[in-house]
Amino acid sequence: LCDCRVLSGLTDLILARVYSQSTIDELAKEASVPVINGLSDLYHPIQILADFLTLQEHYGYLNGLTLSWIGDGNNVLHSFMMAAAKLGIHLRIATPKGYEPDASVTREAEKLSKECGTKLFLTNNPVEAARGSNVLVTDTWISMGQEEEKKQKLKDFHGYQITMQTGKVAAPNWTFLHCLPRKQEEVDDEVFYSQRSLVFPEAENRKWTIMVRAAQKLYGTLLSCEGCSICLL
Repeated sequence: LCDCRVLSGLTDLILARVYSQSTIDELAKEASVPVINGLSDLYHPIQILADFLTLQEHYGYLNGLTLSWIGDGNNVLHSFMMAAAKLGIHLRIATPKGYEPDASVTREAEKLSKECGTKLFLTNNPVEAARGSNVLVTDTWISMGQEEEKKQKLKDFHGYQITMQTGKVAAPNWTFLHCLPRKQEEVDDEVFYSQRSLVFPEAENRKWTIMVRAAQKLYGTLLSCEGCSICLL
């Protein structure tokens, strides 16, 4: 509480990257300046805003795309689950057994999918998740503070590496996203450095989405690209 008040007096806006979602919730409740969730253990909204912007730039549209997540049921996935349906994006998810997304997030995502008329598919089979998809997405398997779990995770995630073989069951125009930093066990070099990879414009777009989000919070102005509903999230 004390830190919230101190920060409010020193800044016009707080963008916080924290471990616990409860910390963000407390900041938002107690701070007298706007608060942006830069990352928490439950959500990573800034990242998926950059991802959607990247896809909008590449395809020219979002509504009707199918996105496949192949990896851990983590904070980035949770943010995809909370936003994809609102943009008309079908979501296919593959996680190893025991690494599924949070149950409460899944229930809300199922509700949103029904309301928006999109498809939500969850499986433990990476190939099934990739089938017919326009976008293949993964993330680091070993997040901050999980270094001691590396050996077990590498075993549990065997078969989840994204390769050109994975892309053979995807849509002909499939692309690849990864929020970085990337490790080769998550995606091989052939995909990562290919023309299908959008990881470098994706990284740049974090800057633009943070700037727009900050302007929205500070000035109450909805800065939205023509024909793009990303900023409405």
